[in-house]
Amino acid sequence: MTNLLKITTWCMGFICIVSVRPCIADERPNIVVMMVDDLGFSDIGCYGSEIETPNLDALARNGARFSQFYNTAKCHSSRVCLLSGQYCIAAGDTSLSHAVTSAEVLGDAGYFTAMTGKWHLDQQPTDFGFQRYFGHLSGACNYFSGDNTFRLNGEPWQVPSDGFYTTVANVDYGLKFLDEARTTGKPWYLYVAFNAPHAPLHALPEDYKKYQGQYDQGWDAVRDARIAKQKRLGVLPESLEPSPRPEHIPAWNDLEQWKRDYEANRMTTLAAMIDRVDQEVGRLVADLKKNNELENTFILFVSDNGACPYDRKPARLDVEPTSANVSFGDSTGWAWARNSPFRYYKQNQFEGGISTPAIVHWPAGLKLDSDSIIKQPAHLIDVLPTLADLAETEIPESRQGRTLRPVSGVSLEPLLRGEPLESRPPIHLMFADDRGLRDGDWKLVSFQREAWELYNVAEDRCELNNLADQQPERLNQMIAMWHEMAENVVHAPAKARAPVKEASLPHRHREWTNFDADTPEQYQKKKPTNAGSNKKGKSANSHPANHIRARKNTKLNIAGNELRLQFTGEDPGIAIDLRNKQLPNGPYQITFKLRARSETQGNPSGEVFYTTDAKTTLPNGSNIRFATESSDAWQWVQIPIAVSKRIHQLRIDIGDGPGTATIADLQLLGEDGKTLLSWPQP
Repeated sequence: MTNLLKITTWCMGFICIVSVRPCIADERPNIVVMMVDDLGFSDIGCYGSEIETPNLDALARNGARFSQFYNTAKCHSSRVCLLSGQYCIAAGDTSLSHAVTSAEVLGDAGYFTAMTGKWHLDQQPTDFGFQRYFGHLSGACNYFSGDNTFRLNGEPWQVPSDGFYTTVANVDYGLKFLDEARTTGKPWYLYVAFNAPHAPLHALPEDYKKYQGQYDQGWDAVRDARIAKQKRLGVLPESLEPSPRPEHIPAWNDLEQWKRDYEANRMTTLAAMIDRVDQEVGRLVADLKKNNELENTFILFVSDNGACPYDRKPARLDVEPTSANVSFGDSTGWAWARNSPFRYYKQNQFEGGISTPAIVHWPAGLKLDSDSIIKQPAHLIDVLPTLADLAETEIPESRQGRTLRPVSGVSLEPLLRGEPLESRPPIHLMFADDRGLRDGDWKLVSFQREAWELYNVAEDRCELNNLADQQPERLNQMIAMWHEMAENVVHAPAKARAPVKEASLPHRHREWTNFDADTPEQYQKKKPTNAGSNKKGKSANSHPANHIRARKNTKLNIAGNELRLQFTGEDPGIAIDLRNKQLPNGPYQITFKLRARSETQGNPSGEVFYTTDAKTTLPNGSNIRFATESSDAWQWVQIPIAVSKRIHQLRIDIGDGPGTATIADLQLLGEDGKTLLSWPQP
């Protein structure tokens, strides 16, 4: 940003004095926020890892690290918190209907705003203040071939047939956007949302080769080495007692050789993916240096949750996951090692699920000693208030088309000055049935709505000594606080606040790795199925081969890849029975193209209903509304279904009365962005 000459004229009687002086450039910092996906607490070098991450380590060495920075333990909810400063449900969940985003706040303050990478929310980033966007709207995708949700500045973008890898492409486009930002003379804000190292596990060949053979020693040895390094680095106190290997994970040396080979291969791939993230961070930092911007650029690096334990693919032996055709799923055993020294994993509100590596770097603004470790708890909801302070602007209380709720986060700007926060409200933790509350030194936590546990995390960060029985008064106070915040701050529905149930120990999960498997095909936990039978007779409006049924006041005709619907009255739509399908647990996404015409005034309103157990029948269950237009043009519809269970039935309503609609390319996508089912089926 160059200094321009400013000419000011004062007129006093007949004398005019002209002053020529330099115009002061905008000295507010540029801002880079980087979020990685499913990164364990100890997965980078400055947090204990053996993986080579020199660029991130350098940012930490010349900046600061947090030792107690929290996320939500889940992908999409962490993104909502980071962008909005609110808890996920309060913000309107994936719709962001009760929130403004950091891009909107900074854009209104004169910043050039850009984003690359994973979105995983409704609509597109360009609908929420990002002036430039490249990436995929889905929750995950093939790193080499992508998926059909890639967008460039709001328009569909075709993934090249070769030479493509998402982690690299994110920074390629980030650098292009920065070049454009520099021509505007404005400060800029770049949000890079890496998909790595989220499954499917895919590595570039040169990165994969670098780590071959390094994990033959197994997770016990790697975890011990990481914890020792964490203590040497000061990330953890020397006195810390790490959590032991849980009963659901065997000792490495007790595994059969084919299992050790497969598991070592999975961690080799993960290490390569994390190394590649660091290389791309290095490219971004080098560009800032080249343009003399690193000094006054605020950089924040975080993860959306801890390492993922969900093993959703059968074992594949003697293969290299270095192309679009070969990939691995996550490993429960390595997730335990990667979250060193904590308990549990992604989605759980224990420290292993919610503790993120968090690095800040800002030479011109940090008033901390280099290589500092900030020990005060913080959360992703604090990011927006902090950025607003850095941009010298306010978070608005109203926005057209949305009913805003108050921001729950606090600005971390005092910590950047080396000062403590004056007040830190309790940090509420919840995703699906997993719950938690951090209040000062105390932590309340529940595994999948089982009995509450209580820990003093100042003395017991690894949550080994449950004090629930010894501290009943404190326990009950914190339970009451959790429920009060869940209702009045988070705005969680009543069923999400249901009482806990009796603990079932030891804890198990059907998607954790099946180490008792005798064959590679059995290594993935088998999903229970619940086949439903339809005892009613077939109708002319039923398509059993497609498992699609037209609802009342609806006529359905299938032509090619299109479902052509005619509505003659109230409550029209289609229903799909999934009870006889083998599906993984959620979350999911529904995607389709839509043309709709309503015979009444205004646009038709869409709604999706779904059930997550075999007994509930539609329209009971849960529902999600989506916007549609009365138009002959195709509209792209993408509806995230943020559930942790599998879905059993699905219903799609388009319009509230007479009209027509055509649905094409209807798909149900899994968490990794891959197609689970599509309709019409052949």
